[in-house]
Amino acid sequence: MALSCRRICRGASVVVLYGIRPVGVSVGLCTPRLASTQLSLWFVRHYSPSQARHGIGRSIMSRLKWVNEKYERMLQRRFPRFYVLYHTLMRGFRLLFQDAQEVRRIKTRMIINNIDHQMLPYREMEKLRQFRRDMIKAIPLVIISVPPFANYLVFILMFLYPRQLLIRHFWTPQQLVEFQGVYHTQRAQHHWAIVKGLERTATSVQDSRLKSRLTELCSKVRSGVHPVVSDVHAVRTLFSGPPFGIRRMYADQTRQLCPLLFLTPHLPAFWVGRRLNGHALELMQLDRAIVRLGLHQLNDAELRELCYVRGLNPDRLSPGQCREWLTQWLNFSTHLKESETSLYLHCMVLLTVNYPKHQRH
Repeated sequence: MALSCRRICRGASVVVLYGIRPVGVSVGLCTPRLASTQLSLWFVRHYSPSQARHGIGRSIMSRLKWVNEKYERMLQRRFPRFYVLYHTLMRGFRLLFQDAQEVRRIKTRMIINNIDHQMLPYREMEKLRQFRRDMIKAIPLVIISVPPFANYLVFILMFLYPRQLLIRHFWTPQQLVEFQGVYHTQRAQHHWAIVKGLERTATSVQDSRLKSRLTELCSKVRSGVHPVVSDVHAVRTLFSGPPFGIRRMYADQTRQLCPLLFLTPHLPAFWVGRRLNGHALELMQLDRAIVRLGLHQLNDAELRELCYVRGLNPDRLSPGQCREWLTQWLNFSTHLKESETSLYLHCMVLLTVNYPKHQRH
């Protein structure tokens, strides 16, 4: 009898402690194993995600997706022009968020593995460069939208001035081609001024041999002949010191190079030279990364973008012509020293203005 009382008390204590009615009571006795099983089920029910909750979440997300698709179909049917803008903006935010995540992943890997920027693969290096330029352009728009209700004004400005205010993520494919053409036209307006500046400054070169070769190179370009890499390398020593070094040129010559990289020339001369030098070094590092990767690994869109960034308009070029020009460009740029960034920038004119009209074989 005493043993039965102890067993009953032990079962009762389980009930009082865990708040579970004992099951399996037989002749006044509580089975501890069944009580423990009931306890485990109670914890599962209250402290782990239930299928019901997941089902509700999926149902809500499915409903929101359905409403959003219905809203987009209504816009597409009734307001087709606004729908294009809306779809472009939504796609742009998604692409920008994806880029931010990828940049974060790249930087994290660089820190953990102690990887230098110059040793990154080409695509990761280019992603960091382009994301930084996108953010610099997007920051003013973000600042303007901070005051209350200013987002409506920003939306109007974005609609009226997409090229000036928006980054490439928020352009339609047609706008991307159109705006790149506009930017290249603005860049090309400075080409002949840069060539004339070289000819004018060549008269002050003391070495008669270098002076003659530089004059001959400029004459070829002005006559419509596309020079070869050996023509450029023959005068490379003039661009690491006076008179054409990046920190030895006249201020006007330095400012004329800014549009080649879409940089503003309206800054102090020393700052302009510093920015030009930094951007040229970055492109030289990208060229070396391309060589490590191999041109055959790049698709047609990447080839066209490479040509565009380096001063060549790829609109009327075939993929084969882009690849041919890039092969020549890499043969030129990968042999340059860091002190010869001025020659790199000048060749964005010398090796582009006459390609592919006339080539000397």
